[in-house]
Amino acid sequence: MNTPTLFFFFFFSEAIMAPSTDSNVKDENSQVSYKKDINTKTGRILQSKKHSNDIFDVIEYLQVCDSYFIVDSTRDRSAEEKYRIFMRHRYNNCVELLLENMGHEAFQEASLCALMKFVEAEGKHPLQNLDLIEHYIFPRELLRTLVEHLLSTEEDMSLLISRFQEFLEMDDVRYYVMSSVRDNIYRVMGRNKKAVIPVYQNNVYTLLSNINVPSQGSKMKHFLVKQAYRPEEWKAGKLKEHKRAFEQMWLLFLKFKLPSSMYKKILVILHESIMPQMSDPTLLIDFLSAAYDIGGAISLLALNGLFILIHKHNLDYPDFYKKLYSLLDPSIFHVKYRARFFHLVNIFLSSTHLPAYLVAAFVKRFARLSLTAPPTALLILLPFICNLIRRHPSCRVLIHRPSAPCDDPYVMEEEDPAQCHALESSLWEIKTLQKHYHPDVAKAAMKINEPLTEQEEEISEVLELSTFELMERDLKAERKTIPLEFDTATELLKSPREVLGVHFSLE
Repeated sequence: MNTPTLFFFFFFSEAIMAPSTDSNVKDENSQVSYKKDINTKTGRILQSKKHSNDIFDVIEYLQVCDSYFIVDSTRDRSAEEKYRIFMRHRYNNCVELLLENMGHEAFQEASLCALMKFVEAEGKHPLQNLDLIEHYIFPRELLRTLVEHLLSTEEDMSLLISRFQEFLEMDDVRYYVMSSVRDNIYRVMGRNKKAVIPVYQNNVYTLLSNINVPSQGSKMKHFLVKQAYRPEEWKAGKLKEHKRAFEQMWLLFLKFKLPSSMYKKILVILHESIMPQMSDPTLLIDFLSAAYDIGGAISLLALNGLFILIHKHNLDYPDFYKKLYSLLDPSIFHVKYRARFFHLVNIFLSSTHLPAYLVAAFVKRFARLSLTAPPTALLILLPFICNLIRRHPSCRVLIHRPSAPCDDPYVMEEEDPAQCHALESSLWEIKTLQKHYHPDVAKAAMKINEPLTEQEEEISEVLELSTFELMERDLKAERKTIPLEFDTATELLKSPREVLGVHFSLE
């Protein structure tokens, strides 16, 4: 429906329901008959443009009924009170229509901006008298209703929410939006228990990801509604209260089951956009543990979040490296997030204080996986293994210990790195790769025969290397000309005598 039709329906339904006591207009029976006639004309107008003239009868009826409704409801009030009630009804009608139009693409942005103007106006001129205890003015109910329409369960509101980001720069708007979102999530998701609501949850995620809490309380100076009474004590003006509201909002959202694709979106922004704005980031442990159980790239990203909590927020999580170790399988060489995987694993194993048995377990696991890895993965694995041994000299024994596949004590199937006997093994797998069909792989494997330098090899350049790029690099490589004859032949056929003649002449 377009805007005129929406206005028409709204006022028409209001007028139909409005009581009338004026006997000079029509008696009760004729009034019912007249309403039915207006109903018929309304249907004809909506069906065809050829009945457009009927709209004048409908408008006349609406004006009469509306006047009687106002008169009846304000019979014993003063003229000023009647005027206020009349204007309040008109204002409420306008707000309801704007909220409804937030679902129509053509009027979304205009409706949103108009409603925020109303929020600002209600802040300056409250519609209700404040309680004695409540000293701070803010139109929470109007903003709550607006947020409720933004978080639709049926329509994708991401574009309109992006437009709403401008208003989230206002500190008081941001604070009350966070409170409204929290209440909305509790009501909607609590009603659906464990069910996933993709459209709704995507709208919530879009809104939450657009909320940024200032890093310092001194920066909180932008308010839509100015407070005259002790503004420094207003919760909406305190950084601590903002962080608390932000934390409660996100934790409640992450408490419920999410669409699989959303876990990755959240985990990617977690360490930069969510953790720094929380009072206690370690409360994310339940979400990260649940995300790890999903598998694949999501498990790796969840470990990244846990790693940050361990190192920056003193989280005690003893199973971290055991969980990381269990992710090492042949599939890591063939997934699209391979580069990110090795980048994060390199960070996780960067500490020189890790026990030797643990590092040896990772080195041996990578070495065993290298036997079936493609060349592009081997060009990452081999220097990566060498770097781990450089960081932990106690693991050099793996290079020098003679061993064969038949008597290798390493247990590949063991999930606990402390029980796999890696430190008692050797790197015979790397010796095998020295005879690899690809010359670059064989060359990289040969480095283990030489004393390892203290300087680590840079692997960032090969993290994104694809098979196509590797082939292109080989084809473009400069090749040396190999001489096949000492003298260039000038003729294809010569008699034996001529050949001997040349031979004798040379002597």
